[in-house]
Amino acid sequence: MSLIPSLRNLGRDNIRKAAIIGSTAVLPARLRISARKARLGALEVDIARRSSLIIIAHPKSGNTWLKVMLTRLYAQRHGIPESDFARYPALADANPAIPGFAATNGWYSYERAVGDLLQPGRQDAELAAKPVVLLARNPLDIAVSWFFQFTKRQSDHKQELINAGLSRPVDRRNIGMWEFVRQSEIGLPSLIAFLNYWDTALGALDHTLLTSYEELRADPGGVLRKITTLMGDEFTEAEIADAVDFASFDNLRKLESEGFFQSGGLTLRNANDPESFKVRRAKVGGYRDYFDEAQVAELEALVERDLAPRLKTLFGIGAPATQAL
Repeated sequence: MSLIPSLRNLGRDNIRKAAIIGSTAVLPARLRISARKARLGALEVDIARRSSLIIIAHPKSGNTWLKVMLTRLYAQRHGIPESDFARYPALADANPAIPGFAATNGWYSYERAVGDLLQPGRQDAELAAKPVVLLARNPLDIAVSWFFQFTKRQSDHKQELINAGLSRPVDRRNIGMWEFVRQSEIGLPSLIAFLNYWDTALGALDHTLLTSYEELRADPGGVLRKITTLMGDEFTEAEIADAVDFASFDNLRKLESEGFFQSGGLTLRNANDPESFKVRRAKVGGYRDYFDEAQVAELEALVERDLAPRLKTLFGIGAPATQAL
């Protein structure tokens, strides 16, 4: 494979990120972490400034899935060939009609650079004026998927940057799921804090949408319609149905397993380990499959106690069970 097509598949922002990581690799750890956090943070803010939509989501909340659907909508409308969609994160580079989407957690390491500029009292006027979507997810389901992401998919450089901000760094090779979820600094209490942090921030912005992974699973077309309306665009039912079909669990799982995607979060990491796939289970409430009854009760009580009221309502947490007549 020639270098030029390979770089074309990556996209300019991924090339810039790779250059930052590569040029700092030889530095001592303390200097490497400091330099990467500053330079990657500046890149993250630049991406957000050039974007048409900012998507706030914790890892494993469906932001890659949402970006695929949105990009598919615009790519189909503007006649982008199917073969080009394999490099979907880079499509906006060569096609001005394709809007850029800035997906960030705004919470960990360098991504906090965007988060800080969207907080009440510290807002950057340019970023605060953009449409912002908070794609939330039940933190119990995030916790399980986040464990697999952090221990099986997360890049070494991002792990190093996240661990640098922790008093007790997480050793991905020697940590079990319960310890990760209940005891680590990036486990369930942190996930609840993340969601509450962004729920508060959203209230101080003008052009926002609060939605959820669960709503996206139940009504993906409806969520797409809300988001594109927020962006000031309209699509037909047929266009939305095509995007939903393309990004269905079965199709994305198939494309990921075949190595179809040449850049972005859906690139294949380990074909022999299904738990390492980006498209892993897509199950709402699947956390119960990984813990015993006592553990489930402890985790659910923590969420019930600490999650913001609006988010508990969004996830149906604490709602009385419907009685059958």
